[in-house]
Amino acid sequence: MKNILEVKDVYAGYVKDLNILQGINFRISLGELVAVIGPNGAGKSTLVKTIFGLLKVNQGQINFKEKNITGLKPDQIVKLGMCYVPQIQNVFATLTIEENLEMGAFISHGSIKQQKDQIYTMFPRLAERRRQKAGTLSGGERQMLAMGRALMLEPDVLLLDEPSAALSPILVNNVFEQIKAINATGKAIILVEQNAKKALMMADRAYVLENGRDRFEGTGEQLLNDPKVAQLYLGAAYSEGERG
Repeated sequence: MKNILEVKDVYAGYVKDLNILQGINFRISLGELVAVIGPNGAGKSTLVKTIFGLLKVNQGQINFKEKNITGLKPDQIVKLGMCYVPQIQNVFATLTIEENLEMGAFISHGSIKQQKDQIYTMFPRLAERRRQKAGTLSGGERQMLAMGRALMLEPDVLLLDEPSAALSPILVNNVFEQIKAINATGKAIILVEQNAKKALMMADRAYVLENGRDRFEGTGEQLLNDPKVAQLYLGAAYSEGERG
């Protein structure tokens, strides 16, 4: 399957001459759900921020739809068909749900009614509360709104940074179900996630990052059943018997 996005030997970080990413290689095809897991500080969030143009690439290249996007700004990347949902501060708290969705389509020149209707169909909870201020929503509802707003521009690739962070187990399940539903529409999803087991169980492929490098790559199932990955990143108990 043809890659829609490729990260080639990329070095990047938050401070000049101090690279968090140390030669990362990554790829995703249209329609794939690719998880990125690893310990804290491994460079997972740094990777998606770099892909989206929020951090400077110090070395290497990023290609999107066969176009070199290295050095492009986020607003330029959005126009090419990619959207990013950060872990925190991902909604406008003082605006209503409907206003948040409209803000998500800020570069659209035509009617956005169809896009809003699609989001409301996908997230009925948002439809019920469309006049409610985003700041009054629960954590799970905020994540749904953040994803819905990103989908307003109908991107080909969606970057999700820790969507289950700080959510209750029930809300985590709800959010993961919505991610699967979005992926089922044909959109490629890069899922950065601390809940490694859940992420691998739903991923087509996955990468395990460590110290800014892509240490393991494989299908979600392969990595779930890899003893080294289980021992190092999924917990010893899991590696000894939970996989069955």
